[in-house]
Amino acid sequence: MVLWGQAPELILHNGKIVTVDEQFRIAQAMAVRGERIVAVGGNAAVLRLAGAGTKRIDLGGKTVLPGLADTHVHAGSASLYEFDHTVPDMETIEEVLAYIGARAKVVPKGSWIRVSQVFITRLRDQRFPTRAELDRVAPGNPVYFSTGPDASLNSMALSLSGIGDDFKVTDGKPCRLERDGAGKLTGILRSCGRFVKYKPAVKQPTAADRQERLKLLLADYNSIGITSIADRDADDGEVAVYRALYERGELSCRVFLNLSVDAQAPLGEIEARLKKAAADPLHAYNNRLWLRGIKMYLDGGMLTGSAYMIEPWGVSKVYSIEDPNYKGMRYIPAEKLYPIVRSAMKLDLQPTAHSVGDGAVKGLVEAYARVDANDFKIREQRPCVTHSNFMTGEAIDTMKRLGIVADLQPAWLWLDGATLKKQFGDARLGMFQPYKTLFDKGVTVGGGSDHMQKIGSLRSINPYNPFLGMWITLTREPRWMEGALHPEQRITREQAIRLYTINNAFLTFEEKEKGSLERGKLADFIVVDRDILTSPVAEIRETRVLNTYVGGREVYSAPDRRR
Repeated sequence: MVLWGQAPELILHNGKIVTVDEQFRIAQAMAVRGERIVAVGGNAAVLRLAGAGTKRIDLGGKTVLPGLADTHVHAGSASLYEFDHTVPDMETIEEVLAYIGARAKVVPKGSWIRVSQVFITRLRDQRFPTRAELDRVAPGNPVYFSTGPDASLNSMALSLSGIGDDFKVTDGKPCRLERDGAGKLTGILRSCGRFVKYKPAVKQPTAADRQERLKLLLADYNSIGITSIADRDADDGEVAVYRALYERGELSCRVFLNLSVDAQAPLGEIEARLKKAAADPLHAYNNRLWLRGIKMYLDGGMLTGSAYMIEPWGVSKVYSIEDPNYKGMRYIPAEKLYPIVRSAMKLDLQPTAHSVGDGAVKGLVEAYARVDANDFKIREQRPCVTHSNFMTGEAIDTMKRLGIVADLQPAWLWLDGATLKKQFGDARLGMFQPYKTLFDKGVTVGGGSDHMQKIGSLRSINPYNPFLGMWITLTREPRWMEGALHPEQRITREQAIRLYTINNAFLTFEEKEKGSLERGKLADFIVVDRDILTSPVAEIRETRVLNTYVGGREVYSAPDRRR
């Protein structure tokens, strides 16, 4: 019987429809009316539901998947990264310096030059550019090489920022200035961005520019099968851009928003921001745009050497670490973290925090556990741990017991695994992105990209192609090294698909609305050019999307359908 008693508007048949339901059933046909799926099953049964106006699409054996989700993007800022000019790929210090030198020729003397998110782990030289090198290529300009929470500055940038050899941090907030053996500043600053007096020298986008650039990026997400995203750190301006597109009916992806919260602000200001978010009309559920979470930063970066670890990092030329007892940077003390996450969950806001190192993951899980033990049960709030790159068995067990979820980015394993193995050794990486352990333990983990800069799923800083992400979880083969990184943590093809579909829907409280192709759910689905359940594993990363539908409406069609 057809849902709502009316004939479907669209039927797809003669295909391999991967439902990703609880039994992971495969169907031949699917019927859609409005935004919803009204039937899934065999060809004959579904085709009998067709009416005079039903559009029929013969899939010719092609594979259909639920619309894919990326549970960690920064779409607003990523869409604007090349608004002023195209930024070339940089894989070596020489290329970084060449870019800075080229910019010094086109921007006025004294204007700032900034290079952002060119991670040192992804440079073949595997180090920061030195203060002297930056001085040499741009002697007349302040240079700010910022990569995550850490940066390398040239002499003019330090001087204009008032940061000299005798500079003292007096505000009580995290900041570490690296020094050489003589006590002189090297130019490397960790979590000190608030002291850098950077002034943009590039043209600034208007509100209309921001909206058009975000639309362009969302369309690119659609082209690789993404129909839902979680923006993990949206500031007020970015929320306004999403709101404007939603009100005009121009969001081609469903969006879950985590509002940016500065955990270094006074607790009273933080609580006021949480209450304002809970009172926003967008906090009421809407399957197109939902402000339901908050995001903080608990530690530094794995890619820059400031993630907070249980054991010391170890002396490192790559990360410019000279202190053998250095464990990274923790930004929020336990006695402040606890009331923030408690207040968020009381206001029906899902908390998460950037937690890369195992020390940070442990600290966040402990804060959630404290709320569960002393205040109220947290399972229904699904508190989240973002990144979770380094984990412990104890943390995972607690996450399972309390219903804590995790948001991981497989691309980091592929891009950075070789560097991390060089730094930590193989044994210490046994619980690095432990997908199989998480699945086996029953912790719901979702797949994302942490897309930060550039439009283009494979040219972006942190590639956001979900099929590349699936391939990484199946192979665990980092670039620049032979073999797999702890192959015992590989997952199955079914699990890899769940990572980007139903699991991500669960992370955003929407597993009853989307994430699988079942009767009554939103008709978000994609048609792809191969069967990723049976094709050679090596080819999964090459999967191409032929069609993308959001709510039963086609939002992307490949230019050449034969491909």
